Amino acid sequence: MIIRIFTASVPSTLHQEFEAKFKEISVPLVKGQQGLLGIDIAKPTEWNPNLFVMISKWASKEDLVRFAGEQWNEAHIPKGMEKYIETCSVEHFVNIPI
Repeated sequence: MIIRIFTASVPSTLHQEFEAKFKEISVPLVKGQQGLLGIDIAKPTEWNPNLFVMISKWASKEDLVRFAGEQWNEAHIPKGMEKYIETCSVEHFVNIPI
């Protein structure tokens, strides 16, 4: 299993609007993909005041490539979401069964 952690820094003045669009645009885009095992999103806290996070779990790298393309290891911003994001990043990890 591949765990994909996408983080986006969003100015505080845009938090409410971004959160609504995150749920409306980004989540459905990811949820409809083959090989997606699960998805969680999180909003900023006092410790990370501008960071939103999407954690998705994928059955295989091939499923992730099918979703994100050959540049699967780069952050992808859906059309209409770019205006909210100051910076973003994506990291990938292989699950360690416990």
